[in-house]
Amino acid sequence: MNRTRTNRSAFTLIELLLVLVILSILAAVVVPKFTNRSEQAREAAAKTEISSVDNALDQFEIDNGRYPSSEEGIAALTTQPGNCPNWKGPYLKRPVVLDPWGNPYIYRFPGTHNANGFDLLSLGPTGREGDGNITNW
Repeated sequence: MNRTRTNRSAFTLIELLLVLVILSILAAVVVPKFTNRSEQAREAAAKTEISSVDNALDQFEIDNGRYPSSEEGIAALTTQPGNCPNWKGPYLKRPVVLDPWGNPYIYRFPGTHNANGFDLLSLGPTGREGDGNITNW
C-alpha cells in the first residue's frame, strides 16, 4: 500500500469563524466612534452658523434700527425687505436655509427667551423643539 499524502493549504471552519469574530469586535468598537464624531461635527457646524447669523442680525439691526420681523425671517439678511431703506446687505454671503440635520432654522422676533431680542434655534438631531436644540440663548 503506497499512499501518497497531499498537502492541502486551506482555512478550517474554526479559523474562518475566529476571523469573523475578531472583525465583528473591531467593527463594534470603531463604528460608534465614527458615528459620534459626525454628530459632534454637525453640532459644531450648527453652533457656528447660529453665531454667524446672530452677528448678521445685529448688523441688520444697526443699519435699520430693528431686527427683521418673524415674517421676514432670516431671509431679510440676504434679500432686502421692502420697508428697509437703510438696508446695506447682504449681511450673509449665502442664504441660510437648513441646519446640518436638514431642518429649517427657527427665528422669532420678539423672542420668547430673549425678550429684548430674537430667538434663533436649530432643532438638532431630534427635529423637535426641546432637548437637543442648539440655540442663541
